[in-house]
Amino acid sequence: MEKILWLILGSVAFIAALRARKSRRALIVGRIAVGTLMIGPGALVNAVYLATGVDWTTFADTAHIDFVRDTWRSLVAPNHLVFITLLIAFEVTAGVLVLHGGRKAQTGYLALIGMHIGLLPFGWILTAWAAVMLVAFTLLFRAERYPPAAEHASPSVRSATRDQRIETRAAGVG
Repeated sequence: MEKILWLILGSVAFIAALRARKSRRALIVGRIAVGTLMIGPGALVNAVYLATGVDWTTFADTAHIDFVRDTWRSLVAPNHLVFITLLIAFEVTAGVLVLHGGRKAQTGYLALIGMHIGLLPFGWILTAWAAVMLVAFTLLFRAERYPPAAEHASPSVRSATRDQRIETRAAGVG
């Protein structure tokens, strides 16, 4: 079930990210999808797994790099209570930051970008997932950094707003 939620929320986040630079609504939808993804199927599911005694030993078995497999089995698996608890705290924190929007969301997206770079060597499925999510997080980060103009404004007002942002950046204010 959690894999279905990951796929649905990840797809919504990715599609919203593609439009977030031009649409405030898409930016908000992407933000909600990512925040929900990190808190729900991310942190909550990991907490349930931790509470029910799921074995984390084989998680890195499909890793592309021997070092990742060996380190996982020798360091993370025997100490999974500590590491998975840290993962849960990280996912909740990143999800909450993203849901706040603005600079906090930018911080959350940067954290998630770092996490997903770390997932790249963990096997082809996680590599594909991480690559898609890296694109989504990067686009959403950019849209948070340079938000789209208000959609209800006339085109001339949107252009003026965009021109003001450009002038502000050129003046070194933003």
